Amino acid sequence: MTLRVRTSKSLPVHRVHVLEPAVSAASDWTPCRIDENLIIDATSIHSYCIASWDPRVYDAILLAAAIEFSDRTKRRPSQLWGRELHLRVPVHDPELWGSERVSNRLHSALELLTGDRWRISFEGRKNEFDQPPQFSFPVPDSSAIVMPFSDGLDSLAVSKLLEGNDGAPLCRVRLGLKQNAGGSESPFARVPFRVTGIRTVETSNRSRGFKFMMLCGVAARLIGAEKIVVPESGQGALGPVLLSVGQAYEDYRCHPRFTVLMAELVSAVFGHQVQYQFPRLWHTKGQTLAEAADSLRCNGSIADSHSCWQDSRYVSVFQRRRQCGICAACMLRRLSLHTTRFKERAGTYVWDDLTAARFQDGAVREFKHKDPSGALWEHAIAGTLHLDHLANLSTSEIYQPAIDRECFYLSLCLGLPEHEIQTRLEKLLKQHRMEWLSFLKSLGPRSFVANWTNQGWHDVVE
Repeated sequence: MTLRVRTSKSLPVHRVHVLEPAVSAASDWTPCRIDENLIIDATSIHSYCIASWDPRVYDAILLAAAIEFSDRTKRRPSQLWGRELHLRVPVHDPELWGSERVSNRLHSALELLTGDRWRISFEGRKNEFDQPPQFSFPVPDSSAIVMPFSDGLDSLAVSKLLEGNDGAPLCRVRLGLKQNAGGSESPFARVPFRVTGIRTVETSNRSRGFKFMMLCGVAARLIGAEKIVVPESGQGALGPVLLSVGQAYEDYRCHPRFTVLMAELVSAVFGHQVQYQFPRLWHTKGQTLAEAADSLRCNGSIADSHSCWQDSRYVSVFQRRRQCGICAACMLRRLSLHTTRFKERAGTYVWDDLTAARFQDGAVREFKHKDPSGALWEHAIAGTLHLDHLANLSTSEIYQPAIDRECFYLSLCLGLPEHEIQTRLEKLLKQHRMEWLSFLKSLGPRSFVANWTNQGWHDVVE
């Protein structure tokens, strides 16, 4: 299934040449040095070496790191979204990676994901990568289900739901900041690379989706698993595609259109068939949390989870990291926890009080960066309006063409009739609207959040 993104003919160009040690970059190309800018973490990659060494695994990890470097080091233009990104990568088998079967699927996946035009070429390595030592891990067998696992609520809740069923064992691929519960002696315990020594000028970071899905595909290949579960609930998977913000391109990071392409890429590279599945696609995050509530409350997972998009440097109080409480991720988190009637502990958020009449009054007194015109203010408005507009989809004819288009693509990706997709999506959107209006009502008549919305407080209480 080949899907390409339409892009403008005149895009800013960024050329990146990934270099082995002691190799010079081509002229007019930005050097990206292995072991300097792309660090394949020796303490983590061994957890991806659970069987005999396969150079394709290293090349896939290096490629994901190089894509992240390219994405972060070229700013998007002010009037356009897309860029033209040229990338040269040394690999062990350039014929494989440069083949039409692999290259077409790689470019299709990246262009759909990022909204950029990619031109990736491969060259043979000067030196083979030194094989890491082999370790013995308690590795799940091929009946295991692979799941990307972060510090977020969806990962925690879906893992509890899967563990509660009498089904296949769960193999977590760690994506967050913390190490897996099993420690470094567990397979796939940490992201096996770091991009460092650069000045990040582009923060949209759409390439993260490629990194996460590729690592899960590698894990599935290594243990012989066929199923990869994407834990994202419907609001997070479908909302960013149904409703893009401003000139921003649709966000496909957790969308079936993207994962279909990634499954084809994994098959082309490794000769291993995988299927990315979305067990919570037709549920809100609130519904997912409600089903797993008893388990999450018992072990304290909710209190330890983290949803915020903001860098800890900008949302710390007394040098302690908090969640901002107002970005789109935090707002969806708070909406969903309201649905389950779960009260979070004091000190979780910088913006503790969403009932305040003024934006700046909602933040804790000690926080200094609460100017109602700065970046956090803009994130707060965008996050609120995204959830509010999503609540309007089920009642507005204006959005019907977007919904019809989405149903068409989901039908192709999921293999379900369009009328069934339509019914499920309408049910999801109505559930989100009910939860959102209940959340706004709980904030009271003076809330700055409610007064930013299209409904406004008066419509909420009617």
